[in-house]
Amino acid sequence: MLFRSTGLGKTELKAKVSGMTRQGDYLILQVDTLEPVRWKIRAAFSMPDMWTVIKFMLRFSNLKIMLSRRWFREAKHPGEF
Repeated sequence: MLFRSTGLGKTELKAKVSGMTRQGDYLILQVDTLEPVRWKIRAAFSMPDMWTVIKFMLRFSNLKIMLSRRWFREAKHPGEF
């Protein structure tokens, strides 16, 4: 997983999802950055946020990548994002 932040300029963070827990009406996504710094990032998703994510995932172009054989190979860098 890759992250970019406007606050960090062109710095790119490599990370991995380390967990997900429920806390009240939120799902907490836990992400550990690996390079260039080691941070623990958490994002709290409410129901409207989850529906937004599901709607984006159900778009044809996104379904196409999820149903492909790309699960089994290293992902290519997306370029500028």
